[in-house]
Amino acid sequence: MTDSRLRFPAEWEPQSAILVAWPHAGTDWAQRLGEVEETYIALVAAITRFQRALVCVADDDVEAYARARLASARVDMDRVRFLPVEYDDTWLRDSGPITLRDGDGFRLLDFRFSGWGGKFEASRDDRLVEHLDNANTFLNSSRQTIDFALEGGAIETDGAGTLLTTWQCLHERHRDTSREDLSAKLAGWLAQDRVLWLDHGYLEGDDTDAHIDTLARFAPGDAIVFQACDDPADSHHAELQAMADEIAALRTQAGQPYRLFPLPWPQPVIDEGRRLAASYANFLVINGAVLIPAYGDAADAAAAGVLAQAFPDREIVQVPCRPLIWQNGSLHCLTMQLPQGLA
Repeated sequence: MTDSRLRFPAEWEPQSAILVAWPHAGTDWAQRLGEVEETYIALVAAITRFQRALVCVADDDVEAYARARLASARVDMDRVRFLPVEYDDTWLRDSGPITLRDGDGFRLLDFRFSGWGGKFEASRDDRLVEHLDNANTFLNSSRQTIDFALEGGAIETDGAGTLLTTWQCLHERHRDTSREDLSAKLAGWLAQDRVLWLDHGYLEGDDTDAHIDTLARFAPGDAIVFQACDDPADSHHAELQAMADEIAALRTQAGQPYRLFPLPWPQPVIDEGRRLAASYANFLVINGAVLIPAYGDAADAAAAGVLAQAFPDREIVQVPCRPLIWQNGSLHCLTMQLPQGLA
């Protein structure tokens, strides 16, 4: 039974800030740091048009450099706060706090971060929430540690008790746990009435084992925005079509079909012979806007148009994200929203 005081808010509910971590030479971005910094500047500039950005920095030198780069780009520095903290990588969607509303306050769920199933070193990322909490980053909140590997990018909520996730990811992390047991655990911890599973959907180059935030996302008014593939010759076509069929068969808690918004398919992005995981579903909802990845593709504008239909009351802002997918993630993967009143 879930605690009636707890609720997992949807991403489109009012926020106090967006949490990011600045890339530096000690992260996996080192080989292409200049390109990635330009994306970060564009991202923070877009966020601060609408709300505050909390920027994690590894040390004083990283903070001074980030401050100078953002200020020179005329970012609203009154809306930027730097947080000194150690981190292995900058994918804060997966290492940052998953926040529930707890009555008049908040509960920070601090799941175990295993580097996507032990693929990468993650000991500092696993303690990120603890360190930020100890530094009094968050207001009116308590931290709950949960010895269970879960990444924020693996789950999606509508704010009204429905969780969407993929079997591939959760099964990969917890091979000895049944779907029924996983559903019960997730529903209990995340204060959900039900868990919807997708059995299909993947992106080449993705090392998260099919995170839901690269594939399908909730939108207000019982809607789902998802990454489609309309090219029968593409290696993704059969799997993403099967996913689209699964999504079309899902029903709301009232028993109705979801309103569906398929996103266009970008052309393959090949980097040194490797296909990269480009997805428009990796968008970020903030106060008054939706930030969508742009890949320098002809489909960028069409994807923004789809989001304008799914989020008609928000400005759609394109953020250049092609440098990010070199490390197999995009805009949403870098960020974690903090609900209004938490920071």
